[in-house]
Amino acid sequence: MGIYLFNADVLLPALMKDAEDPNSSHDFGHDILPGILGKYAVSAYNFVDENRQNALYWRDVGTLDAYFDANMDVASVSPTFNLYDKAWPIRTRQRQYPPAKFVFGEPGRTGVAINSVISAGCIVSGAVVRDSVLSQDVRVNSYAEVESSIIFTHVDIGRHCRIRRAIIDRDVHLPEGTVIGYDPEEDRRHHFVTPSGLAVVTRDYSLYENPVSPDFMEQS
Repeated sequence: MGIYLFNADVLLPALMKDAEDPNSSHDFGHDILPGILGKYAVSAYNFVDENRQNALYWRDVGTLDAYFDANMDVASVSPTFNLYDKAWPIRTRQRQYPPAKFVFGEPGRTGVAINSVISAGCIVSGAVVRDSVLSQDVRVNSYAEVESSIIFTHVDIGRHCRIRRAIIDRDVHLPEGTVIGYDPEEDRRHHFVTPSGLAVVTRDYSLYENPVSPDFMEQS
């Protein structure tokens, strides 16, 4: 992994020279950086917390499975990448929604979330959410179960749905009784499924027509 910071008047000539080299693999680590060593001032920073003497958090989320794992890290009990660390606050732009809400406490119909991150505007209505990340303005209706999943914004999960190990795209409405994550072959008939069995539900599956506002697309 690497984060590179260059002066433009250094980087551009280096890239042009590398592009003309037929023996180059055109890779930053293998070609660009070795090519400028000794010619320019180059500094490197150790990826270790000098106080705690351990590696800092870094994940390559270039695949859906890696992206899913990173989200599960955030939702864990004691995450390394801790959104609640007051010594290292992590903030982003947030649209204004009311606080998350959990309703109903009847036997078999209790609104509850366990080991999960629940964003503003969410309503967990007589449903159970475990080990999941719910983005803004998500509604999980009565008797539904959501486990080990990432739910994007403006999703409506119908009653009696059972969702496990899934990524649900924004603006998707899952009809009552939808089951995802329990039968790999059935999942593959309707959704994209990663090599690890993670189901990805996109908006073309949804029966719910709710276009995304332009301002939201810009900030997403």
